[in-house]
Amino acid sequence: MNRSRTILLVEDNPNDVELTLRAFEQSKIKNEIVVVRDGKEALDFLFGTAAHAGRDLRNAPEVILLDLKLPKVDGLEVLRRMRADERTRRLPVVVMTSSNEEQDIISSYDLGANSFMRKPVDFSQFIEAVHQLGLYWLVLNEPPPG
Repeated sequence: MNRSRTILLVEDNPNDVELTLRAFEQSKIKNEIVVVRDGKEALDFLFGTAAHAGRDLRNAPEVILLDLKLPKVDGLEVLRRMRADERTRRLPVVVMTSSNEEQDIISSYDLGANSFMRKPVDFSQFIEAVHQLGLYWLVLNEPPPG
């Protein structure tokens, strides 16, 4: 899979979507951000099914920001299905959630998350966290070839 410089944001809370988009904008991250609002739509996007049928699957996201508490299919199941498929197995996934549950951290890493981040409540801290995420995943990180 070739990687576009797209960020896939999987988030059902409209306020968190808006906050994340504003944080990327203020951090001067200009990459295209595709927003999907539930786990089923995330899987449809990644595998080119349903509303995303016909999407060029060679254009995989550079990084996926994945909430855990999602309607239809939860974030852990999205991660499980991604890691089970050769086409999406190596895509970087940052779990971005408000969960404070230790089990969510353990489960995320057990299922192959590359990073786990609790969403800061303070907007300035959130902007800084998004800036650091963008810097690392879009600039510094060297993705696997192919």
